[in-house]
Amino acid sequence: MKTIIKDKITFSKFDLAEYLNTNEDIIACLDVALSEPDTVFLFKTLNALARSEGMTKIARKLGVTREGLYKSLSPNGHPSFETVIKLLNILGMRMKVEQKNSV
Repeated sequence: MKTIIKDKITFSKFDLAEYLNTNEDIIACLDVALSEPDTVFLFKTLNALARSEGMTKIARKLGVTREGLYKSLSPNGHPSFETVIKLLNILGMRMKVEQKNSV
């Protein structure tokens, strides 16, 4: 965690990966990310999930390079649906579809 000091007040840069400690944390985080129509938000969330488990370990299990995984899960990345499903599987998760509440 990086510390930024400005006018003698210390701020720490927030890193979601540091707070994903339980399956419940991961499920809640994924649920929010998948409920939003923002793919960049989803990719950032998946990136944090992979980092929380160890990017090198996840990349190896996916059969890709660590750098390739970082790139595909970056805000400008476009991971394949297959990569997303495999990543969820590695994390012990699965995607579930349910009807959206009408507004």
